[in-house]
Amino acid sequence: MTKKIELSVLDPSPIVEGGSAELSLQNTLDLAKKTEQWGYKRFWLAEHHNWAGMASSASPIVIGRVASVTEKMRIGSGAMLLSHYSPLSVAEQFGTLETFFPGRIDLGLGRAPGTDQYTANVLRQRVAGETEFDARLDELIAYLYGTGTATKNGSFSIHAIPGEKKNVPIWLLGSGFYSAQLSGILGLPFSFAGHFAPGNMMEAIKLYRDYFRPSQFLEEPYVLLAVQVVAADEKQEAQRLATSMYQKFLLLTRGQPSPILPPVDNMDEIWNDNERRAVEEQLFTSIIGDPAGVKQQLHELIEKTDADEIMAHTEIFDHKARLRSYEILAQAAVN
Repeated sequence: MTKKIELSVLDPSPIVEGGSAELSLQNTLDLAKKTEQWGYKRFWLAEHHNWAGMASSASPIVIGRVASVTEKMRIGSGAMLLSHYSPLSVAEQFGTLETFFPGRIDLGLGRAPGTDQYTANVLRQRVAGETEFDARLDELIAYLYGTGTATKNGSFSIHAIPGEKKNVPIWLLGSGFYSAQLSGILGLPFSFAGHFAPGNMMEAIKLYRDYFRPSQFLEEPYVLLAVQVVAADEKQEAQRLATSMYQKFLLLTRGQPSPILPPVDNMDEIWNDNERRAVEEQLFTSIIGDPAGVKQQLHELIEKTDADEIMAHTEIFDHKARLRSYEILAQAAVN
């Protein structure tokens, strides 16, 4: 039986060396339109802050703009970092997006800071007694799915307008085990960050499925797996294009986040053995190759994980080559 693998996009609006945030955001719109034509199911924007290589920091605004240039593809956050915001403001923002684009908005939530600790402190402006992630999530669900209220003592009702009873699909995203277990307990769909934490992948997916309980959100568990993908018409070219990704992770290990750098011919001239091993540990699930190789690797990954959907994270220096990578992956998803 022929089965098309469900594919999606995780886009941080990558800024390349010599480029600009403006150009990156325009490339995001172009990518969204093209991937919709190629049959991708959803398009999520990553939230990062104070990061020289990513332009999607105000992800709800970008989500709205992407939704305005597409027609059917679901658009969402991958992930909205709930620890930085009040649940009421998130409910209002995504309720507004759902009002403009009914049935097309996803709300992916993350627990990570998405930046360095100094920037996180600026974003959060924490005060004593502030609630933690679980409580924030409960409050957010109350706004979007319940009566739309969240009260401390019942004396005052708070409503997310718009947002109340909008039933925007909520996802939990994670690179470890906490979100896997929590999304299972709550019966939410789960997205695992295999694009940078593959070492936890199999255990986290198993934990989610073991803890899953049917809920108002889902009757059965649903796993979305994010992975790095670099595809090209020739295997050697794909491997060369992937060196931009390797350089990104290498600089992160050195504490030097940067724009996406051009590909190089030989990474061994840049990293040492320890750095190479560190980068490879973060990227060993990456799908890199020509059309035949990408198809084989994609199907092997599905067989290994039984994931319901693959979300491709592709940061290639040249925009046209990046588009071609997504096109090749779409073609590989059909048996």
